[in-house]
Amino acid sequence: MNSMKARIVPGRSLWRPLARFCALVLIASSVSACSWFVKEEVVPDEPADKLYNEGLFLLNNKHDFKKAAAKFEEVDRQHPYSELARKSLIMSAYAHYEGTNYDDSITAAKRYVTLHPGSPDAAYAQYLIGSSYYDQIPDITRDQGRTEKALQALDEVVRKYPNTEYATSAKRKMDVARDQLAGKEMETARFFQKRHEYIAAINRFKVVVTQYQTTRHVEEALMRLTEVYMTLGIVGEAQTAAAVLGHNFPDSTWYKDAYALVKGGGFEPSENEGSWISKAFRKVGLGSLVKPAG
Repeated sequence: MNSMKARIVPGRSLWRPLARFCALVLIASSVSACSWFVKEEVVPDEPADKLYNEGLFLLNNKHDFKKAAAKFEEVDRQHPYSELARKSLIMSAYAHYEGTNYDDSITAAKRYVTLHPGSPDAAYAQYLIGSSYYDQIPDITRDQGRTEKALQALDEVVRKYPNTEYATSAKRKMDVARDQLAGKEMETARFFQKRHEYIAAINRFKVVVTQYQTTRHVEEALMRLTEVYMTLGIVGEAQTAAAVLGHNFPDSTWYKDAYALVKGGGFEPSENEGSWISKAFRKVGLGSLVKPAG
């Protein structure tokens, strides 16, 4: 009977959660009521032309490239669908480039190309990407990842915008980038040659001969191939390497060395048209090579 009475007594366990809930409602209501009397601070947008002109002033008169870029980025942020937003995006890429902040320049220029591929400034944006990578080309002792990216980005300028002034400049920079990549291959090839790892050396010299024939390194690559092939006793390839070198670069000091090397072994430079060296040079239209001796 006592247990029955205990069950019908109003439980405090039900009252406590209800009390807490009511208290929370009162607190929430009071906070909400207080917020009615607090005015939220709203920063008004500045006019797009004002921001843009401030960016131009900082860029041209103060040479404060970081602040100029920030002004142009504000135009894009506050007025994303305006014509000045498009112009500001390319200007921010340019400001970052002038300030040698290359990564941000690349990011802004890539965004411009993505959003406005048909714009008259798309060629310049692509050129800024290539130039940003190009200006970071390291010496040949270091990794050439930036050089390869520069070459790819500049090639995009030449392919997509061939009739622009930027294509002409891009071609010149591509020549330098190719020469740099060829130099890296030569450095690695000479390293292998000194260690008597001749097959590895041949493969590296081959890259220069097949991919970078217009660079200044191709003459040495052909002479080094003559050296390695003579060392290995592969005389026919050595003769071809020397013949190709003599035909295309007759006044080269490298040819004199190659000629003396072959001659010292009792042979003459002569072309084997079945050689990969001969085929590589015919492929780029450099004409027939030296006739085989005899």
